[in-house]
Amino acid sequence: MLEKALQGSRKYWTWIFFLLLIVGNGFINYLYQFKHGLGITGMSRDVSWGLYIGQFTFLVGVAASAVMLVIPHYLHDFKKFGKIVILGEFLAVAAVTMCVTFIFVDLGQPMRVLNVILHPTPNSILFWDAVVLNGYLGLNIVIGWMTLSADRKGIKPPAWVKPLIYVSIPWAFSIHTVTAFLYAGLPGRHFWLSAIMAARFLASAFAGGPALLIILSLIVRKLTKFDPGKEPIQAVGKIVTYAMIANVFLLGLEFFTAFYSQIPGEMNSFKYLYVGFEGHDKLVPLMWTSSILAIVSLPLLIVPSWRKKEGVLATACVALFISLWIDKGFGLVIGGFVPNPFEGVTEYWPTLREASIALGVWALGFLVLTLLYKIAITVREQTAGIEIEH
Repeated sequence: MLEKALQGSRKYWTWIFFLLLIVGNGFINYLYQFKHGLGITGMSRDVSWGLYIGQFTFLVGVAASAVMLVIPHYLHDFKKFGKIVILGEFLAVAAVTMCVTFIFVDLGQPMRVLNVILHPTPNSILFWDAVVLNGYLGLNIVIGWMTLSADRKGIKPPAWVKPLIYVSIPWAFSIHTVTAFLYAGLPGRHFWLSAIMAARFLASAFAGGPALLIILSLIVRKLTKFDPGKEPIQAVGKIVTYAMIANVFLLGLEFFTAFYSQIPGEMNSFKYLYVGFEGHDKLVPLMWTSSILAIVSLPLLIVPSWRKKEGVLATACVALFISLWIDKGFGLVIGGFVPNPFEGVTEYWPTLREASIALGVWALGFLVLTLLYKIAITVREQTAGIEIEH
């Protein structure tokens, strides 16, 4: 089926070439970073995680969101998800690819990646994060490819695929839970030291990831002959709605805990993000943009008559996705470092080279996604009207 990715219109190849240009620019900047070190980024002694790790954290959630399609389709036999589930699985593959790449570019010496294999440390959360991420990547590649191959031939997938599908469900929850533990397990960072950190991660994941899937499904419908279906898109829209409500509620709990109990470590981080701290307010406009977009998206999603209009649903999903990207892909990470435990402030903002590298990784992910979607959509167009029991 790989040959299907090499066949396409002029628009398809223009898009591929555009992505390759961004990837190439990012790679050139990465080579400069490799030569001169992480000093070319906006990171410092006080802020040792920046844009790279923020994007990694956000994209783990996008990857985990595929389970919200797998559970209804495979466990509850919701056949309406039959067309769209492959899009979710391939989105997970692209997202995990970006996650792994962001970790790679964040390492000062990328050869250290081999240390995870050569010197495994089961007492380290980072070790388990590597295990669950790579395992989830492998599961989605195998499951997605085998089910798509079976659909192409008009037969059921091999029997051994179903156990992998069942394993992938708790595995999806584990990748974001373990990532949350990377933050929640650091006692010196009060902003992250929360028992509901993993719950917040999962709630935002099950809102942001499916929101992106809705956007992609609508784009696929517009640009190709493949229609993921109106009912599945609306069903995913309900998932996004409930998950976003839970995400906002959990964030509200964090605000209450910090300010009602007057915990300085947590309050200072929230103050820095939303009103500024001791004259430092670089991230305040960004965080209020996130809040406003979240406030705009919620009523559009909650009111059924609005959500059922696909134009409104798409607008809500775009607003929600950007809101969560700012909050989780930037604010959460930086808020944990600023102010530092001594209430000193070293502000962070990504440099142009750092942003170019990050953009290159995103382009790489969309390149992988484009190729996988091209294969999946071509197969689905050829097998239109054929329903296979999974």
